[in-house]
Amino acid sequence: MPHVVVKLWPGRSEELKNKLTNQIVKDVTNVFDCGEEYVSVAFEEIDSNDWAETVYKPEIEGNWDKLYKKPGYKM
Repeated sequence: MPHVVVKLWPGRSEELKNKLTNQIVKDVTNVFDCGEEYVSVAFEEIDSNDWAETVYKPEIEGNWDKLYKKPGYKM
């Protein structure tokens, strides 16, 4: 608890993925007041041609009411 999955287009460097992972772990442990050993982070690269069918329609559009941050909206 928790497991965070970041879905993104291919092409980001391992350095950037590690930087984001470290920030996610830092923020999760701070907000949820838990140890790093309880947090896991994965990256799933989705080709841009497959994004709409694989991610946007089923996970974003299909779960609009569950999104805490919606695309196109500032926090």
